[in-house]
Amino acid sequence: MASTERSLTLPNLRRDVPLAPYTTLGIGGPAKFFTEATSVDELRVALTWAAANEQPLFVLSGGSNVLISDEGFEGLVLHAALRGITVESEDEFATVRVAAGEPWDDFVALAVRNRWAGIECLSGIPGSTGATPIQNVGAYGQDVSETIIRVEVLERQTGLVSTMTAWDCAFGYRSSVFKGRHRDRYIVTGVTFRLKRDGTASIRYPELQQSIDERGIAIHDLGAIRQAVIAIRRRKGMVLDPNDPDTRSDGSFFMNPVLPAEQAESFLQKAKAIGDRVPAFPNSDGTVKLSAAWLIEHAGFHKGFVRGNVGLSSKHTLAIINRGGGTAREVLELVRMIQDGVRAKFGVEIHPEPNLVGVAGGWLKG
Repeated sequence: MASTERSLTLPNLRRDVPLAPYTTLGIGGPAKFFTEATSVDELRVALTWAAANEQPLFVLSGGSNVLISDEGFEGLVLHAALRGITVESEDEFATVRVAAGEPWDDFVALAVRNRWAGIECLSGIPGSTGATPIQNVGAYGQDVSETIIRVEVLERQTGLVSTMTAWDCAFGYRSSVFKGRHRDRYIVTGVTFRLKRDGTASIRYPELQQSIDERGIAIHDLGAIRQAVIAIRRRKGMVLDPNDPDTRSDGSFFMNPVLPAEQAESFLQKAKAIGDRVPAFPNSDGTVKLSAAWLIEHAGFHKGFVRGNVGLSSKHTLAIINRGGGTAREVLELVRMIQDGVRAKFGVEIHPEPNLVGVAGGWLKG
């Protein structure tokens, strides 16, 4: 893929483009170079240009799971904007290919309208469809890995397009090969889902179950379940709203920690002294998932906690918000403060979910 043709032109190339407007957190310095790609061919041209001009490359999609440094990105930011939804087949299931740049919640709304079950509990999540397999997006008891059957990718070095199965993606809790051993190797160009036609929702999350019980919603009424999910998310400031400062965030900033059985037992003994119910969810492999929100709040960081121009949402302790004029440096300082507090109180490490861009060394934990 590498080229020595430095004279190669890149259509729509722009310089010194502020990146904050491209993120839901509203933080980020300028990109040295910036371009948008609406096709695989345009992606290839951008990759070739970056290699020929020896420029680092960062692929930006929906901007809902990223923290960009105040200095910005010293290279080429490639905004992937491939669009299109294709129904490949409809029998008992609907097999649907979605281009990476399609807004995720628009696709969820389409699936619900067509009575395709499997992603209704993932309503209201911002960002692009192409980003969903990277971190195995999940909420309210559903993960995208349950319905993804294929992911189309463009290899950065060769420019070749290939198809990966769900098995190839090695999905785990908020993880995949795209965050692990294949990090920065591929660009996702499309995702294919297998959704149950005229199916019923899988309600596994207690808060959602309570909500649909109170409203008398039937599990086959996907539209009503979508609205119930969005209502819960809105109460937590997790639905983008320009009139609600609590939504100027990356959503849930910290992942729920998963502890080995022995460490979990030690934690639970320590936590019992607090005298509050401790949310703990055993997994089939013997590990135990804890609530990061509970840990943060019981380590002394309450809803609405403020540090400079950033803070925690007044509705949800998992969300770090930009209160106006916030910087990446302030976010990082708050992240470290919270990590240190949880570690000191409970001996548990909590890890941020968003990608950190433009800061050497990546996430620091202490």
